[in-house]
Amino acid sequence: MAIRVYRAYTPGTRNKVVSAFSEITQTKPEKSLTKRVHRSKGRNNQGRITIRHRGGGHKRLYRFIDFKRNKHNIVAKVIGIEYDPNRNARIALVSYTDGEKRYILHPESLNVGATIMSGEDAPIEIGNSLPLEKIPLGAEIHNIELHPKKGGQIVRSAGTSARVLAKESDYITLRLPSKEIRLVHKSCYATIGQLSNSDHANITLGKAGRKRWLGRRPTVRGSVMNPCDHPHGGGEGRCPIGRSRPLTPWGKPALGMKTRKKNKYSDIFIIRSRK
Repeated sequence: MAIRVYRAYTPGTRNKVVSAFSEITQTKPEKSLTKRVHRSKGRNNQGRITIRHRGGGHKRLYRFIDFKRNKHNIVAKVIGIEYDPNRNARIALVSYTDGEKRYILHPESLNVGATIMSGEDAPIEIGNSLPLEKIPLGAEIHNIELHPKKGGQIVRSAGTSARVLAKESDYITLRLPSKEIRLVHKSCYATIGQLSNSDHANITLGKAGRKRWLGRRPTVRGSVMNPCDHPHGGGEGRCPIGRSRPLTPWGKPALGMKTRKKNKYSDIFIIRSRK
């Protein structure tokens, strides 16, 4: 993937860096694999704002992604690589030999015309999905299941991959992109390869309007509010927080407070927590 860096010929192009979309081969999605989805815009069923700074944005069609890869031992051919507005990774349209079409997450170096397969006997090649016990040590993988047959739940973001570190009895040791090391059952499926669009981290929006197109409304700092509106508010001019630590508008600890539940059921599977 490549990025495009703009020259500052208008205020909106100063520091603007966007994707070049050079890997995209199809611009219109497969109609049978899309659906209109209501976007809540941060409101609950009563219409009240429960999540701030959301609303507006361009209309989106949801693409049904095959996270389960449960069509085993049937060869599929990649017929297109597409942009998906609902995720930062690219998606690939594949056609199986029986005529069915599905979307999958697009791994790096998987080109149009390549063939992929899923199942225990699938070869160790990019884009193929296998149980973790069949994947060799040191391999890069993505779209990893946490529970057998539930579908991939982790390592689905652009440019990410996990690595197989060890195999012991019924569990496989993985190092995740967050540097967390955890155990996953050997019968869980994962896909070989690193996800595409790794340059997504280098994108700079350049102007507030592009943030609005993505469905994000303006954010106001608490330090410029009044004391009745935010714990950081009040004071003369630019003042420090005035508290022992940063707080949310509702007085809860913010910026660095760990929110993972204590004694969570999956703690026994985590060998080393993320930093």
